[in-house]
Amino acid sequence: SVRTNRGVRTASGQPLSDNTLTAAHRKLPFGTPVRTTNVKNGKSVVVTITDRGPFIRGRLIDVSVAAAKELDFVNRGLVPVKVEVLPKPTGA
Repeated sequence: SVRTNRGVRTASGQPLSDNTLTAAHRKLPFGTPVRTTNVKNGKSVVVTITDRGPFIRGRLIDVSVAAAKELDFVNRGLVPVKVEVLPKPTGA
């Protein structure tokens, strides 16, 4: 699903922004890069976990508006996605 709470701080303390490639996940550590792929169209984007959630049963990840645009589902709200945890960059 898409997160759109402008001006709110994420659980990691960073401001929530519609313009950054970020996401919320219940358990992954903050700063974890995750390749998220829209399984309906094959488009993917790498987002960084900066928040907790989603807390709705059956949902795996909430992405920012910028990420939803890259995945081409900003007007749909929910789509099936594949999530791949990537190694953190060296020095992170």
